[in-house]
Amino acid sequence: MHQNASTRIFQFAKDLRLKMTEPEALLWERLRKKQMMGYRFRRQHPISQYIADFYCHPLKLIIEVDGGYHDRKEQELLDCARTEDLQRIGLRVIRFTNEEVTEQIDVVLERIRLEIDEIEKCTALPLGPLKGKGSTRF
Repeated sequence: MHQNASTRIFQFAKDLRLKMTEPEALLWERLRKKQMMGYRFRRQHPISQYIADFYCHPLKLIIEVDGGYHDRKEQELLDCARTEDLQRIGLRVIRFTNEEVTEQIDVVLERIRLEIDEIEKCTALPLGPLKGKGSTRF
């Protein structure tokens, strides 16, 4: 039974990759191919019983893009529980609305950069590949 559940979540993730929303596709164009500070992000990536919209393994960072249904009270409670579950296993989760991504992509990208900077400061991660050795950071 566990194998079937695992197979189902990976198939569901694959299906989601084929049907990305417009905001997800817009953000993916800016995250793919190590464009974000040299880090590789995966899209629609299974983690535990969840599927993260975008995930960077070295950073342990999940980026979620929330559609309008996330505004419903019951969905907000589920999102909070999901975030707590993921944080318990050592992951960071940042969320953006569809509107933030489509109307303020530069602000969204800057918030992601700031989150990565914070993660790098708090961990033993080496500087990202695009920063090179000996670069000065202020």
